[in-house]
Amino acid sequence: MRDTPLSNCERQFILQAIAERQRLDGRQTYDYRNIKITFGTEYGCCIVELGKTRVLAQVSCELVTPKLSRPTEGIIFFNLELSPMASPAFEPGRQSELLVKLNRLLERCLRNSKCIDTESLCVVAGAKVWQIRVDLHLLNHDGNIIDAASIAAIVALSHFKRPDVSIQGEEVTVYTPEERDPIPLSIHHMPIAVSFAFFQQGTYLLVDPIEHEERVMDGLLVIAMNKHRELCTIQSSGGIMLLKDQVLRCTKIAGVKVAEITELMQKALENDKKVRQEGGKFGFAESIPNKRITTFKLDEAPVDTDGVEEQAEEIVTKAEPSPSLIPKPIVCAPGTGQIGEGIQNEWMIDDLEEEEEEDEEDIVPEPGLGNDNEKASKPTDVEIIQLSDSEEEELIILEPEGMQKKGRKIKSEEAQQITSKIVSKNNKKKQKKKGSQL
Repeated sequence: MRDTPLSNCERQFILQAIAERQRLDGRQTYDYRNIKITFGTEYGCCIVELGKTRVLAQVSCELVTPKLSRPTEGIIFFNLELSPMASPAFEPGRQSELLVKLNRLLERCLRNSKCIDTESLCVVAGAKVWQIRVDLHLLNHDGNIIDAASIAAIVALSHFKRPDVSIQGEEVTVYTPEERDPIPLSIHHMPIAVSFAFFQQGTYLLVDPIEHEERVMDGLLVIAMNKHRELCTIQSSGGIMLLKDQVLRCTKIAGVKVAEITELMQKALENDKKVRQEGGKFGFAESIPNKRITTFKLDEAPVDTDGVEEQAEEIVTKAEPSPSLIPKPIVCAPGTGQIGEGIQNEWMIDDLEEEEEEDEEDIVPEPGLGNDNEKASKPTDVEIIQLSDSEEEELIILEPEGMQKKGRKIKSEEAQQITSKIVSKNNKKKQKKKGSQL
């Protein structure tokens, strides 16, 4: 085990509180913590809460071959598991000394005390008997594990019901709960363990110690007893010497506590049986209190729907903005647009302006040309259409039909000058493209 050690201040504080007849959780010296028993959906399943210590018990059965020394008796097996979920002090997959001691104490308390009639578990002598297995899981550790485990084990055995069987010759038939009602176990008495912690060499005595009290105690005395005040087992650990009067006083206290716990267990079993017979809700989910956030429920009130359409139209007309407030789109350049007042998009505007200036420079004729040249250079007179921009520099100049009707023609020299200017312009563009790529 990997216990977290207590500091000297904590140890002194607990011992001083015990010397002043005070306990950490506010109980008196002989007070027992509150016990809560909750049954599961299936028979033989329950959770016992002893304060903050919680133990889950599950009982199962199967047909096995009996022992050679006892051919007419069934088998009862107890298994207690301490998982790290209950406390970080427990290591998984390893049996500690505490676990071995608790399992042996449970066997002496429940199996060796003959609380269950093992002969009633025999089906065929020497061939088939029932093996009852009690699995106990510690869900949360806050001290006094043996008391909570003994209560959970005996309650689960009292709640469990085995399937009914029938024998025809050598054939054994096991019936399901739907075919035949299951049969409860035959229990003679209910032994319950009560723990007593001693401090300062037996000077002070506490009943049902919690985890912090167990760490500072000098010795532990466990007494298993039934409601008839029959002593089932007794065990002392810690190496403390106890007097006869101290042991007798503990047995008297244990008799009172066992009677109270037995009455509580019987009431819980009767309530569960009554709920199952009436067809009510049972199980772990139904026993957990509902902690829900509820709200106040308002009564339904009639709603007047007269004139709703007219009111809606008025609201819509008032909400519609006037046309003057709607901004108009502003087109700054081809391929761009803007609505309202914002930042202008100047993407590609500079390139477009440079191209327009180059076009104007190329189209303007030389001053040496006559009036015919000036008229021919206007875009309304001649339209130059570039059908291909390939490397072969193929240019086709079309002459509008209106020019032919009017009898105006372009001389061959002027046409050559215009084509040479266009070719030089295209060469400049190619050089720019190559420079940008480089």
